[in-house]
Amino acid sequence: MGDATKLSGRTALITGAARRVGRHLAGALAAAGARVVVHYRESADEARSLQAAIENAGGEAALVAGDLTDDAVMENLIARAAEPFGPLDILINNASQFAPGCVLETTLSEWRRYQSVHAEAPFVLSREFTRQRPEGRDAVIVNLNDWRAGRPGPDHFAYTMSKVTLHGLTRSLAQALGPHGVRVNELALGAVLPPEGGEDGYLHTLREEIPTRRFPTLDDVAAALIFIVGTESINGETVHVDGGRHQV
Repeated sequence: MGDATKLSGRTALITGAARRVGRHLAGALAAAGARVVVHYRESADEARSLQAAIENAGGEAALVAGDLTDDAVMENLIARAAEPFGPLDILINNASQFAPGCVLETTLSEWRRYQSVHAEAPFVLSREFTRQRPEGRDAVIVNLNDWRAGRPGPDHFAYTMSKVTLHGLTRSLAQALGPHGVRVNELALGAVLPPEGGEDGYLHTLREEIPTRRFPTLDDVAAALIFIVGTESINGETVHVDGGRHQV
């Protein structure tokens, strides 16, 4: 999509990119000219097919695997991702997990798992990304968040609280890393895709709660991502791609 040379010469790592939203964003980055490193945990077949699709379209892609709840994986992922094409100058923290759950049913292990994927991993990856960033070139981090982070409620408790942490992390990193030449922003998404296994009821219910009565699309998210990555004056921003859901 868009200008095929807009991100030419730049290298991006996107976590959790083998499937769903991450897969589409990886394709959009490649279509804009970026070399893309696709991170995945277990979806090896999907990751390989994405790499093939990018390469068949004339782009460059590489793969890196790892479980982001593993401290060693977190600490070393940036260095591993920089091996195929050299230093990274785009980091997309997209890896996520989603499940319902109330506070009284949330175990400590569940709480820690969500915090690890949605907050600890973005922190560690952002730190290591900044340490290796190319000198003299704009570097950017984009965190994939949820509109719930700005209006947390009691549902999906562990998930929502971890996204609240990610929202605060984004704002803090934008101030801390800006002087180091790294911009940090986030996309707060609405119901772009339904949870796996809950399509019909989920979509029917949420459409009534969206002011536009329209679900955001994968292309909407990709367009917002490319805009943020390519605009050097945007830092510390939350861009909602949710049809106004966060305002209701």
